[in-house]
Amino acid sequence: MVAAVSKLMSNQDLILVAKKCRVVTAFRNTLGLPGRLAVRLQPNHPTDDPQGVAASIIDGLLYGCGDAVIGINPATDSVPAVETLLRLLDTVIRRYDIPTQSCVLAHVTTQLAALERGAPVDLVFQSVAGTEAANRSFGITLSLLGQAREAALALKRGTVGDNVMYFETGQGSALSANAHHGIDQQTLEVRAYAVARAFKPLLVNTVVGFIGPEYLYDGKQIIRAGLEDHCCGKLLGLPMGVDVCYTNHAEADQDDMDTLLTLLGVAGCNYIMGVPGADDIMLGYQSTSFHDSHYLRQVLGLKPAPEFEAWLEKMRIAAGGRHLLPVDSRHALLADIKQRSL
Repeated sequence: MVAAVSKLMSNQDLILVAKKCRVVTAFRNTLGLPGRLAVRLQPNHPTDDPQGVAASIIDGLLYGCGDAVIGINPATDSVPAVETLLRLLDTVIRRYDIPTQSCVLAHVTTQLAALERGAPVDLVFQSVAGTEAANRSFGITLSLLGQAREAALALKRGTVGDNVMYFETGQGSALSANAHHGIDQQTLEVRAYAVARAFKPLLVNTVVGFIGPEYLYDGKQIIRAGLEDHCCGKLLGLPMGVDVCYTNHAEADQDDMDTLLTLLGVAGCNYIMGVPGADDIMLGYQSTSFHDSHYLRQVLGLKPAPEFEAWLEKMRIAAGGRHLLPVDSRHALLADIKQRSL
């Protein structure tokens, strides 16, 4: 029903309805409150080099990003590599007492194996789809997701809440796996939201432009799909964010992304991505940059999560939640990365 009604809505309708739907979640900070826009700090690296990842994390933090999550897509799905990245993230968060959460976006079974080895897991991630066959192609079942949630809850690492799951979706995933049963992309995308909702996630985001022009041909279609996904997720009670993105072989450019970013900000999107230079050098796609969050926060008067806003002010990174302060080489974050102490 949600998918069906979204097809009858104009872009304006999708924005207005989503704006009226607030979904608040919490782990080490509180996300989804009115007047707030969070950012996932995405410090991916093509070889998972810890020093390169750390440099991107510090860069993002100095731009006031990272309240949604500091989340790394690992270049390899090996348990030791994932554990190394998890311990790096935990070190940064504990050293600077950052009220945020970490995640390494490996397969859920890899994350569980790292957790069993004692790795500091905050959020458990998994991509999900809207058919059983598509989820089977991802190597997951609903019972496996339930097991992962229980394992993360048992660690009790949250301070202000216990939403421990992070899901990603996106129109076209079931079709690309030839597991769509002839059903349209939008209906199956909304079915994926029903899967996510069952596990009370902290974060859900649609990576709606990532698959490419085989599924969404151009910027206009990506804009429409992003607004549809955000609205439908919010109607189903999910804490929706959007990776405002495209691949280089799509008929889209950064101006299209600026348009979608602005429309989602007006629609009350919970969070966006913060990628160095808006160009993910590991996944090879175009997204939104650390700078983009400041454009949106300033234009629309939005602030980070309240606990993170207080930390930014304490660290003299930002004032009023959205105005960056000058930072010189003596700042604690820069001093540590220069000394290679992370």
